[in-house]
Amino acid sequence: MIELLLCSVVTILPDFLVRRFVQGKRIGREITLYSVWYELRYGITACLGLTVVLLTLILYFHPSTNSAVSFYRTIPILPEGSGRVEEVYVGLREKVKSGQRLFKLDSSTQEAALETARLRVPEIDAALELAKTELATADARIQEAQSAYQQAVDELATRTELQRRNAGTVAQREIEKLQNIVDGRQAAVSAVLASKQSVEAQIASVLPAQKASAEAALAQAQVELDKTVVYAGVDGTLEQFTLRKGDIVNPFMRPAGVLVPVEAGRKALVAGFGQLEAQVMKVGMVAEATCISMPMTIIPMVVTEVQDLIATGQVRASDQLIDAQQVVRPGTITVFLEPLFQGGFEGVPPGSSCIANAYTNNHDRLSEEGLSTSKWLFFHVIDTVGVVHAVILRIQALLLPVQTLVLSGH
Repeated sequence: MIELLLCSVVTILPDFLVRRFVQGKRIGREITLYSVWYELRYGITACLGLTVVLLTLILYFHPSTNSAVSFYRTIPILPEGSGRVEEVYVGLREKVKSGQRLFKLDSSTQEAALETARLRVPEIDAALELAKTELATADARIQEAQSAYQQAVDELATRTELQRRNAGTVAQREIEKLQNIVDGRQAAVSAVLASKQSVEAQIASVLPAQKASAEAALAQAQVELDKTVVYAGVDGTLEQFTLRKGDIVNPFMRPAGVLVPVEAGRKALVAGFGQLEAQVMKVGMVAEATCISMPMTIIPMVVTEVQDLIATGQVRASDQLIDAQQVVRPGTITVFLEPLFQGGFEGVPPGSSCIANAYTNNHDRLSEEGLSTSKWLFFHVIDTVGVVHAVILRIQALLLPVQTLVLSGH
């Protein structure tokens, strides 16, 4: 409507002035409801054509969308395991800080496991001390076995020498018996040496490994015990937190509530512009928005990111082929808008629906050297007609309360 009125000022109005003051035709006589088309046909035709051109330029180079929302992500409050609630530390819709305790599950099983793991460590320490005692005992046994072995060797050497000097002095059977004793005591020495090596291996490798495993089990038991207390991950506000002592909490059934971060939905708008504007939307474009939750207010914004894909083309793997006709509604170009000034989103609740305009700026092109006159004029026209869209946005901001409260059925 505004475009039509602006175009009529430079088309229909001059045509009427010529008819009235040059040709002397008057409204109600020569110019009537039935003859207005014939009398003002040039102005009306030019007005309609100029309106179409103006609308095309405005809507293409200065796109607008009603699909702008301040999306936000909530954090479900879930324990890592299931259990019965033993204590609740916060209330409904309470504001919490990061690291603050929210609730605690029954921890009797985890405490028993922790105590068992804690007792395992001194048990291994005692086994280590016992192994050290066994090592000293093994040294004594080695010395004893070596002494017995040496004594048997000396006895065998003495008997062998006597037999060599006088064969009848020592019987051959006695020599063989002494030889068996020497072999047995040598085996005893090897046995006690092997026993010592076993004790040394226990001290050097097995028991330290068992102690490290026990300490790891202790740490794991402590972690499992700590998991029974659920903390807030970020600063925010609790919503739908109706948990009470005695409730059963299971992460696979339902969360205990949701945590809305402090900055959720207060940093940017996510807007969906038509696919036709894909070549126009650029990072750095100036934009404006007005939200239903904060009517009659224009928020200056800037385009910070333009998503280089369209969500409707997403394919989910399945056993059926996708027919392109299933995509009935064309998708939009997702654009991220952030306030141009700090605090621009103050007073706008997260999740608000907004109307957004983006404006093409040809300032850099106009400053280029060697720019032709036609392009210079065209770029100026493009930048100028953006004012029309800005005016329309402000009218929409004024009419939002009426449209929402009166015309929507309230």
